[in-house]
Amino acid sequence: MAESKHADLEAWETALRAAVLSAGAKVLEQLLQGIGSGREPRAIICKCGARMESQGLKHKEVLTILGPVTYWRSMFQCPACQSTRYPGDEEFDIMETTRSPGLRRMMARAGSRSTFKEGRDDLKIYAGIEVSAKDIERVAEGIGQQMDAWVSQERKEILQDHGLLRPEKTIPILYISYDGTGVPMTQEELTGRKGKQVDGSAKTREAKLGCVFTQTTTDGRGFPVRDPDSTSFVGAIESAEDFGWRIYGEAARRGLSKAERVVVLADSAQWIKNLAQMHFPEATIIIDLYHARQHVSELCKTLFVRNEKKIRQQRIRWWTDLDDGKVEKIIRQTQQLLPQDAEAKKKAETEIHYLEKNTEYMRYAEFRAQGLFVGSGVVEAGCKTLIGQRLKQSGMEWSVRGANAIISLRCILTSGRFEDYWESRAL
Repeated sequence: MAESKHADLEAWETALRAAVLSAGAKVLEQLLQGIGSGREPRAIICKCGARMESQGLKHKEVLTILGPVTYWRSMFQCPACQSTRYPGDEEFDIMETTRSPGLRRMMARAGSRSTFKEGRDDLKIYAGIEVSAKDIERVAEGIGQQMDAWVSQERKEILQDHGLLRPEKTIPILYISYDGTGVPMTQEELTGRKGKQVDGSAKTREAKLGCVFTQTTTDGRGFPVRDPDSTSFVGAIESAEDFGWRIYGEAARRGLSKAERVVVLADSAQWIKNLAQMHFPEATIIIDLYHARQHVSELCKTLFVRNEKKIRQQRIRWWTDLDDGKVEKIIRQTQQLLPQDAEAKKKAETEIHYLEKNTEYMRYAEFRAQGLFVGSGVVEAGCKTLIGQRLKQSGMEWSVRGANAIISLRCILTSGRFEDYWESRAL
C-alpha cells in the first residue's frame, strides 16, 4: 500500500516505451542484415557507363523511429570516375542520409507544423526521438524541395498530355482562387528590391498562393456549398508568369477539362486578372465582394471627409447597391459628389475608375442567383494559416529556397497529398 502511494506512472510509461523501442531497434537491425550485401544479380553500372567494382562491406548507422540501428552493405566504386554506389541504401531509400524514411516523414511533418525548435521538442515528447532543431530544418526543407520537384514533374506530364487525367464524371463548378502575401526575408534576398518601408526598401517578398476547389450543390437557402475535402493548394515565391503555370497545372490536375463551369474568384490585382485571362479565358471572373466593399469604403472616406455619420450612412447605401450589382448607380452618384480639392478629387476618381473597369466582375446579385460564391475567403484563409502562421512568426527571416520548401510541404499536407508523395517514392 505504501509502495503504491509513491508509484510514478509517467516514469514507468517512459521507461517501458524506451525499452520497447530499444528492443524494436534490435529486431529491425537483425532484419536489415544481409540486405544490400553479397553478390549482386546484375552488374552495377556507373552513370558514366563503366562497370563498378565491389569494395567490400561498409557499415552505416541509421536513426529510425525505433532508435539507432547499424547495418552492413556492399560498396561499389567506379574505376573510371571514382564515384561510389550503395545498392542497399538505394533499396532502403537512405541514400546520402542517416535518417530512415519513416523518421524523415515525421521530421518533415514536425518541421512544417511549427518552428524547428518546437518540432524538435515535439518529436522528443511524442516519439521519444532526439534530433536537433537544425536536423529538423534540413530534413523538412529537403523533403519540401523534393515534393516541389515531384509536383513540378507531375505538372509537366499533365501539361504535355491532358489525356493522363480523365475524371470519372464531370465537375459542375470548378473554382480557382489565388492571392499574394508577404514573407519576411533575409537581407541577402532583399538586395535591390523596392518595398513599402520609409526609405523605399523591402522587408518581405510576395508568396503567391492558389487553391482549387469544387462545388456541386447549394444549401436550402440557395447559398453555395463547397464540396468536402475538395480544396487543394499550390504556392511559391516566384514570378507571376511561373505561378500562372503552377495554378493552371493544379486546375488541370483537378479536372479543368471536365468542368461544366469554371470560376476565378480573387481580388482585382492586375497580375491576377492577367493570369485568369491567359490561362482560364472561358472562366467567369468574380472580384471578391469584400475587396470591392473596401474600395467603396475608401470612396466614402474621400467624399465625406471627417463627417463620420455621413460616411457610415452612405457606405451602407452603396454596399447595398454593390450587393445588388448596381455598380453603375454608385459610379453615377459618386461622380456628382467629386470634391473641389485637387488631391481628394484625384483619389476619388481613382476609386471610381476601379469600379468602372471591374463592373462586369461585380454582378453579385446575378452571381448569387446562380448559386456561386462571391468571396475569396478560402484562399485568404490559406494565406493566413498555410503561410502566415508558419512563415511570418516574430523574428523569422527566410531564404527563398527555404521558404518555398516549407510552402510546398505545407501545401502538400493541407491538400491531403502527403501520403501520395511517399507512395510515389516507393515506386
